[in-house]
Parts: sequence; structure tokens; C-alpha cells
Amino acid sequence: MSCLGNKVAQAKFESKVPAFYYKPTASDCQVLREQWIRAKYERKEFIYIEKQEPYSAGYREGLLWKRGRDNGQFLSRKFVLSEREGALKYFNKNDAREPKAIIKIEHLNATFQPTKIGNPNGLQITYLRDNSTRNIFVYHEDGKEIVDWFNAIRAARFHYLQVAYPIAMDVDLVPKLTRNFLKEGYMEKTGPKHTEGFKKRWFTLDDRRLMYFKDPMDAFARGEVFIGSTENNYKVEEGLPPSTQGNHWQYGITITTPDRKFLFTCESDTDRTEWISAFQKVLNKPMLPQEYAVEAHFKHKP
Repeated sequence: MSCLGNKVAQAKFESKVPAFYYKPTASDCQVLREQWIRAKYERKEFIYIEKQEPYSAGYREGLLWKRGRDNGQFLSRKFVLSEREGALKYFNKNDAREPKAIIKIEHLNATFQPTKIGNPNGLQITYLRDNSTRNIFVYHEDGKEIVDWFNAIRAARFHYLQVAYPIAMDVDLVPKLTRNFLKEGYMEKTGPKHTEGFKKRWFTLDDRRLMYFKDPMDAFARGEVFIGSTENNYKVEEGLPPSTQGNHWQYGITITTPDRKFLFTCESDTDRTEWISAFQKVLNKPMLPQEYAVEAHFKHKP
């Protein structure tokens, strides 16, 4: 820094950063920030274009600690990411011929969740199965290894989207590679008749999907709510209908969709303000053409 200055040093050490590589911000978790600094200054990964880093290879194989869906134990599992096959697979045994699951790169997302998972290198992988969200929780003891997996997933997504949208600019594709959840936390909810008792659930707002779980580490959501846009008659309001009963928490939220109202309550006014702000961000975005098909699927769910 003293020899070059900030701008010159940045131009040198970030001259060859791949478009898909995640550049962390101050709000990101420690492992992302630390490995970015080490990649940049210790390993000098972004100076020499001739050297191909492992996350750029289009194929990755290795062991990750994966949380069991039913018993909650973390066990070592083999994962294979293949751009050629367009999938991430994992195997219950190292010598198993058939994978336990095949996750299409098209529907794949990854986000670091150290607090939720209870490990500083904890990564949550989500994907769609039968148009419902499935969660997988993994970690690796080595920070570089888990960040390399994360960027390998981003690279695979990037190359998939380049083929799917050949005229799109890289700058338009990069925001679609992986995404953090807009908001997570506990709320209470009631059923469609609004006469059922309110139950405490863990909620995750992932773009237009509001999912609720009995436990934050559940593999599958108990239910999902599609959040459309204001111009399509979706809205969020503070408070509950006057006749509402059975709620323990007093800070209510009503989400109105073209088909019904969803009632939620928060433990504090701060929580409610944050949730309404997150919902409003989604509502303010116009719906994309492909999101109308997702909306139709939700309408036909039993």
C-alpha cells in the first residue's frame, strides 16, 4: 500500500478476477472476506491469466460434511460438480455408483450461513425439486476449500447462463449466479381460514418465495407463498383484520394475493418493520415472464 497506493495495488492484484468470482462486501461472513484477501495477496490468483484455478475447471470432486436430513448429524459425503453434465451430485458412500441426489445447475443456489449451521464455513445449498425448495447444509474444515466450492458453483452457473442467454452481457448474468436470502427469522402464522391457532415458524424469503419451516435446518419447507408484484394485485400491510384471534405476538402483517390473505405476526415492531421492508422490495419489482409460470403453479397447489 505504501509503495503503490490503493488504486494501483487494486489494479494489479485484481487485474484478472473472473467475472463469476464473488467479491465480498463488509457485511459478508468472515470466511468469504478472509479467503478473498488471501486469494488476492497471498496466492495472487488474480494476476496471471495463464494459471487456471480449481474453481474455473468446470469439474470439481471432493468430500464435504453434510447434515443428515433426518438425524441432524454431519457426515462426510462425496460431491461432484460437472458443467458438462449440468449437475451437482452427492453420494452417500465414496464408492457408490449411483448418486443420492442429482441437482441441476439450472436450479442451484448457494449461500453462506455460518450462524444457522453453527460452523464458520457453513454453506447452504438450495435447489428446486418438483418446484419445491430443498435445502442441503454442508461445511468443510478448510476455508479455502469451501470458498472454492462456492465459486465453482458460481462458475458453473455463469457458463450455463451464458449458453441459455447468449446475447446477455456478463454484467447482467453475474447477479443471477447466487443470491443471499432477502430476510430470515421467526414469525407466527395461521391457516387459510384464519381461525386456526397461530404457530411459530422459521421463515425464509428467497426472491419471490416465502418459505416456512418448523426448524431453521429443515430440508423441506412446510409451505411456500408466492410473492408477486404490486401491479399484479399483491400487497403487504401492517396489522391484522380486526376479527383475528389466537396470535401470541402482537405485531401483525397481512399479505394480500389475488387469491387470499396471509396473516403473520412478529415478536417486535423492529422485526415487523424489517419484514415489511423486505416484502416491499419484492412487490416493487415487475414480474418476469418466467415468474408467471411459477405463480400459476402456486395457484394450483392443493
